[in-house]
Amino acid sequence: MSYYELGEPDRVSVGTVGPLGQRIFLLQAREGGTLVTLKLEKQQVGALAQHLGQLLQDLARPGEIPDDLTLTLEEPLDPAFSVGTLAVAYDAIGDRVIVLAEERVEEETEGEEARFALTREQAAGLAIQGTRLVEAGRPPCPLCGFPLDPRGHACPRTNGHRAPLT
Repeated sequence: MSYYELGEPDRVSVGTVGPLGQRIFLLQAREGGTLVTLKLEKQQVGALAQHLGQLLQDLARPGEIPDDLTLTLEEPLDPAFSVGTLAVAYDAIGDRVIVLAEERVEEETEGEEARFALTREQAAGLAIQGTRLVEAGRPPCPLCGFPLDPRGHACPRTNGHRAPLT
């Protein structure tokens, strides 16, 4: 089992690779010479952005948020693992927002983990950047939440009988 821990990342970013509708969402953090890239689902990016935003509302206002929220992803783009579970917490002693990512694995297998300790400013920038990425994609179906596809949408909530109106 691998464990990645970045206690003071120099940089944290979320981005995509690929065309709209086929994008792969990646979360990256760099601390010195260590670069960790994780693969997420669009819904995970949206949930992470929302949780970070809610957490930051209850804390002291962050300082200056990074100017460039459209940071490009760094090479290599090969993810260490695909994220199954994300957790967000606040470490009051270190004044850090903790993001814990666990690998998506079969039930009886032990997977990899990554832990990033972000400043409030990095967390705010990540929340804004994640929200922008999710909103730039296809709109969600009002019934099931999956992205609406211009070629058609077999909504599981209607058993595929009638596609929701877009």
